[in-house]
Amino acid sequence: MNSINSKIFFWFIAFLVISSFGLEPAMAQEKLSRKERKAKKKEMMASRLFIEGQKNLMLEDFEKAYFYFNKALEFNDQESAIYFKLSEMMMRANKPEKALDLGQQALALDPENKFYHLQMAEIYTKLNRNGEAAAVLENLMEKEGDYRQYILDLASIYLNSNEFDKALEALNKAEEYYGVVEQLTAQKQRIYLRKNNLGMAIEEGQKLIDAHPGNSKYVLALVEILFNNNKTEQALALVLESLTAYPNQPELKMAAHTLYKEKGDLELSRKYIKEAFKNPDLDGEIKVRAFKGIMAELQNSSRDQLLESLGKDMEMHHPGDPEVLTILAEWKLQNNSPNQAISYFKKSIRIKIDNEGVYQKLLPLMFENQEPFAEIVEVADMATQVFPEKPEFWFFLGTAQLGENANEPARTALDKAIALNDGKNPQLSQMANGQLGDALYALGEKDAAFDAYQKVLSQNANNEHILNNYAYFLSLEKKDLEKAYKMSSKLVARYPENPTYLDTHAWVLFQLNRYEEAKTYMEKAIKHLDTPSGVILEHYGDILFKLGEKEAALKYWNKAKEMKETSEFLTLKIKNKTYYE
Repeated sequence: MNSINSKIFFWFIAFLVISSFGLEPAMAQEKLSRKERKAKKKEMMASRLFIEGQKNLMLEDFEKAYFYFNKALEFNDQESAIYFKLSEMMMRANKPEKALDLGQQALALDPENKFYHLQMAEIYTKLNRNGEAAAVLENLMEKEGDYRQYILDLASIYLNSNEFDKALEALNKAEEYYGVVEQLTAQKQRIYLRKNNLGMAIEEGQKLIDAHPGNSKYVLALVEILFNNNKTEQALALVLESLTAYPNQPELKMAAHTLYKEKGDLELSRKYIKEAFKNPDLDGEIKVRAFKGIMAELQNSSRDQLLESLGKDMEMHHPGDPEVLTILAEWKLQNNSPNQAISYFKKSIRIKIDNEGVYQKLLPLMFENQEPFAEIVEVADMATQVFPEKPEFWFFLGTAQLGENANEPARTALDKAIALNDGKNPQLSQMANGQLGDALYALGEKDAAFDAYQKVLSQNANNEHILNNYAYFLSLEKKDLEKAYKMSSKLVARYPENPTYLDTHAWVLFQLNRYEEAKTYMEKAIKHLDTPSGVILEHYGDILFKLGEKEAALKYWNKAKEMKETSEFLTLKIKNKTYYE
């Protein structure tokens, strides 16, 4: 509001207030007595203060408004408008007891003012004095002969005081004026149900259906009431009747699916859910909820065929719905199709990148399914960007980076995971420290790596990953070999057919110059591998060489040469037919 308009507006209010205060024009003051002029002056001062109070109230400067209204009262304590405004301010300040006293004083000075009565009704309602609030509105209705502007408030008051018959009477009167309206009907239904009058609740629901033909919302509302009151047959008849008149209502087909399922008629139940899912207008969220419910049922071929059919329709009609893609991923996972599950999960997070639950399922699944580390890094990096305070996502990122031989970034991510976790999840702490040890060793920080391994073993002395890597790296360093032997022995005793642990134990024995034993364990390792790695074949050749079987050693060194992961000395070993370390 510009300043000129503001002045005009406030002068207009001043004129109204002065008029309400009953002031005479200034020219008439000359004829008044001294006493009368003094009284008029007080009234004029009160009106000016009142205007200032009203102005500050409109500007929401409540402290100033309250000050001016109280000052106005000092000059004129017989003006009802001042008490009314102060009462209104007390209600805004949530002080209904004070508002009541001021409102009563306003009403005593001007008992015919409708707005004062309405203020009192509001105050009584706030104080939970519902009977007095209702009496105020009833008196107004009787005086004015018009119920329309008060009837909804009156109905609300009756409901709050549990006077259901009076509330119904008021709601019926409101319906005479407003017609059949959802809010009124729903309120009446609730009252009838509380009074155990199911027949009238159903009748009210039918009125809404008749007033809005073809609107499934109202049919479903009544179906819910019928179903919850064990009227399944009646609910189903209502659904089928509406579908006959208006066939393109997928929500009602979903209701038919539920009701037939309740009756045990699975054939018709599945017929209706299939029809509903083929309709693109049915909300994806509803389909997801229904699909999840079927997934929870006992697994059999019939259920699986139904899910396959519904899944195809969901994907066809809602290809960009992340919740649909997520439930399809979970279905494929349940159906032992991890590759498809991973694909759906990835599509889901590309659409909705802040779904923490999807990352929680997807990242471990990618590791289990041995997805390329580069792809795991991409997903884990997204997770850490969206949820930077989640230590598990930093752990997944660091582990995948380690698999990519990106050791420095891996160290950073794993340090972050450990710091954020702060020991809250002991298992995560162990795994992160274990992977950190691997990264540190790869970076040449061997003592720091062994410290990290030792930290894990102090929490869990049987951690397989640590026992294996710690023993192996100690053997490569030719350091603490007896300690390495104890760790690798523990592993092969527990897992006598694990080729990785057998290889580690064989190499520890090799470094201890126990070549015959080393040969025995390395042969076991090779036996349990379809395709032995280059490093295992090279190690076996090294053992054979130490045992004097030089031709056999050369043969395995040559086999190793065709593989990856061999030592830098392999070429020299083959060329010079001798062992190098």
